[in-house]
Amino acid sequence: MENYKIVHRGGQGEIVEKKSRFIATVCPVMSEEEAISFIEKTKKKYWDARHNCHAFVIGERNEISRCSDDGEPSGTAGKPMLDVLLGAGVHNVCVVVTRYFGGTLLGTGGLVRAYSKAVQEGLANSVVIEKILSSRMEIYTDYNGIGKIQYIIGKSPAITVKTEYTDKVSVEILIKKELSESIYKEIVEATNGKAEIVRGDDCWCGEADGEVIIF
Repeated sequence: MENYKIVHRGGQGEIVEKKSRFIATVCPVMSEEEAISFIEKTKKKYWDARHNCHAFVIGERNEISRCSDDGEPSGTAGKPMLDVLLGAGVHNVCVVVTRYFGGTLLGTGGLVRAYSKAVQEGLANSVVIEKILSSRMEIYTDYNGIGKIQYIIGKSPAITVKTEYTDKVSVEILIKKELSESIYKEIVEATNGKAEIVRGDDCWCGEADGEVIIF
């Protein structure tokens, strides 16, 4: 895979259905052990709740996925929660939905809807980013060529890591690997081969809150 979504920073969402509170707590995890640790920690925090149901998905291709109804009727909590994570296309994430019973039974359909909606709220309050396999390039040019290069970069999905102005201009970019060859050729043609382009190692990167994140 050359790109996939991950939870960069977890969040929390809450809904109320017929006086029952459903609190979804989302956390990024890199292993099943991390997921289990987070689940246990959340259960301790909400020790007085009727249920702490969970679901998690780990791996670029969802190699590990688990869920639990934690005492709710079979298939009404964990599986719907897992379905929301899979449907959202997020990886390396764990969610625990804590339920404080409000005294009114919701029925099978009501539980499925409530647990699903809670996870959606939790994800909405988390920071989800696209993790992209990218090629790193450093471009060196004179001041006459920088305008053309910035135009090419600006109309592409490339991320500018830094720009330095000295006796010449250097621009470091990250570009989706599958597009690296085309932008390389475009810059060479636009500058008549005068720009020097140094290719670096491939890496995974993303953006969150205007910040470039290199994994």
